[in-house]
Amino acid sequence: MTQTITPRARHLILLLLAVTGLLLAGAGPASAHAALTGSDPAQGVVVDKAPTQVSLTFSEQVALSDGSLRVLDPKGARVDTGKPANTSGTTYAVQLHSGLADGTYTVTYQVVSADSHPVSGAYTFSVGAPSQTSVADVGQEVGGGFVGWLYGLGRYLSYAGFIVLVGGAAFVLACWQRGSGVRPLQRLVVSGWLTLTVATLLLLLLRGSYTSSGKAADIFDLSLLGQVLQTKTGAALVSRLLLLAAAALFIAVLFGAYDKREGDEKRDLAFGLAIGGTVISAGLAASWAMAEHASTGLQPGIAMPVDVIHLLAVAGWLGGLAALLVALYRADTPIEATAVHRFSRVAFGSVVALVATGVYQSWRQLGSWSAFTDTTYGQLLLAKLALVVALVALAYFSRRWTTRLTATPTPLEDTSAEEEKEEVSAGARVTGAGTSGTAGAASAAAEVADGSSGARAADSGSATAESASLASEVTGAAGGVGGAEAGGAAEVTEVADAQRVTQLARQQAAVDSTRQKRRRDADPIRSGLRRSVLAEAGIAVVLLAVTTVLTQTEPGRTEEDAKAAKAGASSSSASDPSSGALTLTMPFDTGGQDGKGVVSVDLDPARVGGNEMHVYVQRPNGRAFDIPEVKLAFTLTAKKIGPLPVVPDHITTGHWSANGVQIPMAGDWKVAVTVRTSDIDQVTVSKNAQIG
Repeated sequence: MTQTITPRARHLILLLLAVTGLLLAGAGPASAHAALTGSDPAQGVVVDKAPTQVSLTFSEQVALSDGSLRVLDPKGARVDTGKPANTSGTTYAVQLHSGLADGTYTVTYQVVSADSHPVSGAYTFSVGAPSQTSVADVGQEVGGGFVGWLYGLGRYLSYAGFIVLVGGAAFVLACWQRGSGVRPLQRLVVSGWLTLTVATLLLLLLRGSYTSSGKAADIFDLSLLGQVLQTKTGAALVSRLLLLAAAALFIAVLFGAYDKREGDEKRDLAFGLAIGGTVISAGLAASWAMAEHASTGLQPGIAMPVDVIHLLAVAGWLGGLAALLVALYRADTPIEATAVHRFSRVAFGSVVALVATGVYQSWRQLGSWSAFTDTTYGQLLLAKLALVVALVALAYFSRRWTTRLTATPTPLEDTSAEEEKEEVSAGARVTGAGTSGTAGAASAAAEVADGSSGARAADSGSATAESASLASEVTGAAGGVGGAEAGGAAEVTEVADAQRVTQLARQQAAVDSTRQKRRRDADPIRSGLRRSVLAEAGIAVVLLAVTTVLTQTEPGRTEEDAKAAKAGASSSSASDPSSGALTLTMPFDTGGQDGKGVVSVDLDPARVGGNEMHVYVQRPNGRAFDIPEVKLAFTLTAKKIGPLPVVPDHITTGHWSANGVQIPMAGDWKVAVTVRTSDIDQVTVSKNAQIG
């Protein structure tokens, strides 16, 4: 007989799962984590003569294939060579066929960002004059559709499986070692391993279609799977599968040899399991850190270890919470108050680690206070913070119940004489049931359940005496049965006797279990703790869903960079054409402390011969930014001219200038600006411009 969760608890869990489903269903296509920050020709621009190439600049490095960058003429025919290349840093270009006619051209791109998420989009430019175009659908938006939904579900299940696997195992080793022999707890940890394994295999199969066509038919395309295995994400998923094989061995030892050991042998094995489990858990967490947000952008050398600690802290808290919930609701063996108290300390340490690592991650992904409210990532992060606060508040109430539980003797140590009498009498009735078999055992069980419901505690001394007397009666009854058998009674055989003994053992076990669960459930302190932990687990389910969506959303820092780049492009296109002046605006981020800003280059009159150049460096808020060094270089790739270096003079805060900058030939020049914000932090950004 097993304890079931109350109807109210079941309704709460179903409601929370429904909310989780809505969150996952509403996530939609994965937002781009590598934003398009510049292009040449720019979006919507009209150029006098056809360019020889189209270049795109992203906020971070991306992975390309032969069809990643496409340029379509007004009739929808491709006019690119189909072989995109990385020209410098985060700028990628594709060559165009010569002799392009006037009209509107469509540029489409479909790449994979450095943090493993697909990026797609399109824009138009015109040669000579705008025209009608037949290009209405620029292709499948990667990360969406049925495949995108499945991939999002796989990510959620992988996080959930990791948390349950790592947190459940840690709960057994660090908090409740007797739990290694508890079946429901064993099933919880094994289900976490199975969920993570199946989800990882699903992600590996879906990855090729998810980042390319988005078609369900391509899920089992072996050529796409081969391409995935050569990527950073594919390597991370394969590494996770290998670590899961080691985790299977860990689970077998934890719930096998470890459960059977006693004394010093058990302590030694626990130490070995703790070391091995820590290594496996850190490796599994690193399989996310090495392929997603932490592996790119600012300070990846610091961000990846911080991400590993963050994931382990989440597993220690939420996975341990799931294990505690199972122990309180499903375990036949009651959990000790000391074990609950130990988990309370582990959870507190996990929350401290989460706060410390979460603050760093928030700074790294947002970069400014305004990003909390002005970007989708910031808004989701605020929702996550609200859920964490609610979870911590509930944990406070759970801690109060834990304190009361520690200070109160467990009622499972008390023994009721009346209940024992009922149980032993039930055993005697089973023994005398003769050949009635299983039906007699079931009847006896019902009698015990009915009789024990009204039992009251008696004096411990009389209970002990009564128990001894009853035990002797049972022994005598058993002896009578043996004597009858020895007398050769025809109706009693050795087989029947063995069956009766087995029935009696099963009955006694059921009686003991019923008595323990009844007393456990009658304890108001444990009931309060169970309700509090159940509410915590419900919020944790929703929190995990929000976190999954957050990992698929463009970071606030990247989104703000893209907005700044678009604003700069608008400013450049608004330059006075009659004067011939050219303004190029490029955001930069050196990766160091206070290394983010915008650099603007004014070239007048932007023609062959001498030009006057001004360089302005500003912070993201528009204030002048004084940095140690600014250098420029001009390159005409088509004619293999350059780079021609220019070192402007520092005029005032955030302003540099150079006179007589010589442009030897008209063409599509690449203007590269190197910005140094400290002795070791510098970056080079570039943009193409038609000069002359």
